Amino acid sequence: MSKVPVDIGQQNKVLMLLPGYNCGICGYARCDEFAGALLRKKTQLEKCRFLYQEIFQEDLAKLQEILKETKIIPEEEKIIGVLDGYEADVVLKPLPGEESCRETLYPFTREEIKPGDIIRYRPLGCPIIHFANVLEENQGLITVHLVGPCHRLDPEAEFDYKDVGVCMVGGFEGMIEGELPRVGETVRFLPYHCMMQKVHSGVVVQLEGRRAIIEGIDLKVWAPPIKG
Repeated sequence: MSKVPVDIGQQNKVLMLLPGYNCGICGYARCDEFAGALLRKKTQLEKCRFLYQEIFQEDLAKLQEILKETKIIPEEEKIIGVLDGYEADVVLKPLPGEESCRETLYPFTREEIKPGDIIRYRPLGCPIIHFANVLEENQGLITVHLVGPCHRLDPEAEFDYKDVGVCMVGGFEGMIEGELPRVGETVRFLPYHCMMQKVHSGVVVQLEGRRAIIEGIDLKVWAPPIKG
C-alpha cells in the first residue's frame, strides 16, 4: 500500500463536527471515511441526513465554511482507529457482495438460535449494542452479519429480534486491504463496519488470496496511540 502525505489534523477537524453515528447511510461505513471523502470532494454534506437536523445546524455551518476553504487532500497515509488513536496494520473489508465482515460469536444464552434469526447482543468488551443476522450455527458457535445499530437511527429499518445478551467475539472473516500478513501472525486490524472505529487485534488462522479468517479477537491493543 503506497504511502503519501495527508492532513490528518484537517480530517479530524471535519470528523469532530459530524454527528458521529457511523450509520453508513451516507454510503460510507464510518464517519472518518465520510470526512475524508468530503475533503477529497468525492461526496457532499447532503449525504449525511442527520447533519441537517436542527441540533447539528451550528456544526453544519462550520463544516460548510471549512469545505469552502479546503483544498483536495491525498489518500490517507496510515490506518488510524478514531476511538483510541491506534494504528492498524490492515483494514478488514466484507467478502464480495456482502455488507459487513462475517463474525463468529459465542453467545452465553441458552436460548435456541438458528439461521435467519436477528439477534440483539453486546460483544464482550464493547459498549455498543449490536444487531446481527445469523448465517449459520455450529456446535454453539454462530456466524453473523451485522445489521445494526443503524436501525436506531433510521426509522425505515424495523425488524423483530431475539435479545441474547453478551456474546464473545471469536473471529472475523473478510478481505484484507493493505499489506498481506502471514498465517499465524498477530495483526492489528480495523473492521470496515466497526461502529466505534476501534482497532482490534487477532491471529490470522487462514488466508486464501486476500480472504482471511482472524481469530483470538481482542479489543485491548497493546500498542501506543499515534501522536498527531
